[in-house]
Amino acid sequence: MASKYDLTPRIAPNLDRHLVFPLLEFLQERGLYPEEDILKAKIELLNHTNMVDYAMDIHKSLYHSDDVPQDMIDRRAEVVGRLKALEDGAAPLIGFLQNPNAVQELRADKQYNLQMLKDRYQIGPEQIDALYDYAKFQFECGNYSGAADYLYQYRALCTNSDKSLSALWGKLAAEVLMQNWDIALEELNRLKEIIDSKNFSSPLNQVQSRIWLMHWSLFIFFNHDNGRTQIIDLFNQDKYLNAIQTNAPHLLRYLATAFIVNKRRRPQFKEFIKVIQQEQYSHEDPITEFLACIYVNYDFDGAQKKMKECEEVILNDPFLGKRIEEGNFTTVPLRDEFLENARLFIFETYCRIHQRIDMGVLADKLNLNYEEAERWIVNLIRTSKLEAKIDSKLGTIIMEPSYTNVYEQLIDHTKALSTRTYKIVHQLLENAPGQTAR
Repeated sequence: MASKYDLTPRIAPNLDRHLVFPLLEFLQERGLYPEEDILKAKIELLNHTNMVDYAMDIHKSLYHSDDVPQDMIDRRAEVVGRLKALEDGAAPLIGFLQNPNAVQELRADKQYNLQMLKDRYQIGPEQIDALYDYAKFQFECGNYSGAADYLYQYRALCTNSDKSLSALWGKLAAEVLMQNWDIALEELNRLKEIIDSKNFSSPLNQVQSRIWLMHWSLFIFFNHDNGRTQIIDLFNQDKYLNAIQTNAPHLLRYLATAFIVNKRRRPQFKEFIKVIQQEQYSHEDPITEFLACIYVNYDFDGAQKKMKECEEVILNDPFLGKRIEEGNFTTVPLRDEFLENARLFIFETYCRIHQRIDMGVLADKLNLNYEEAERWIVNLIRTSKLEAKIDSKLGTIIMEPSYTNVYEQLIDHTKALSTRTYKIVHQLLENAPGQTAR
């Protein structure tokens, strides 16, 4: 089951190969696949980079030997030689950039800078291109910090829009790999602006670039403090959501998760449920199926089963299963948040259609034992001013007629939706056309 819902095979083709390494590291730690398979996958990736020393280390681990193939030794010599040649080619410009007094002569006007470099320092387009090649090579060698600096400086001077765009992708990857989430988010937004501009390449390239951008953004959104809101802002835009539905439906897992754990559930959530309804027969994923069970099919038994699967999915997903060490304990914050909010979703919807609820039945649907469920509901009544009371003798919860949306009361602290609104929502959901498999 654990590897059944692993999205790495779908995600990896949409990433720079360097960005695949953190995913493989996670899968290795979780033991989702045989160790030998992970090590072979790493070597296969490394064969297309210049990280030769790393490849040698993995080869030694895989074959339990200090000997490495001659072609690896030859490749290392080739990489070192090529690095030296590229460094020499970029040396005049690097020397200029490392001189604080010289750099002060640069202005915001790119054309002025190019002319000044040519006239005073004999640095022309050839040396600027050499800086790009050197930065790219540094990145391939795994020196992400140096690559990020040189790519930034290259973009300030280059006039080739294609290379400038390529350098921005490289800079984004480098910042992600160094876990500089604030800077990475800035680069992501720069890229989005370019991709969404009217003069960007062909429509086909535009769609493909949006798909790449969304895959790369997962690293940022599930690490940045404001990421859960930002992922909704990006993925839920029509152009991006259309790209997901057409070419990358597996990304719905991450948008669905963001909606579930977001502390300010937005009005877009209702529209997103329509997407879940459209995709429920064409895409299988426990997290989207959990939402379909509650809001499309009103299948609470199904939701209960899916909640258990969702927990397993989160624990084994490289983006959702991030672990935090707290003393002797390891926690998965997103798992805990997800389960808490998932129970609220079930409770909220279940209460909407029942006035008297058996505590034992509800405990079962919340995947809690009776005592845990009772404590959870008592706390919920206390903290959210829930219009309900518990009849301990009969073991039931009695909902007051004025009961409204618990989730909105508890999480958003906004005015609860009226009964009239609920009827409209129900009518919308009931009248939404069912979709068949594509």
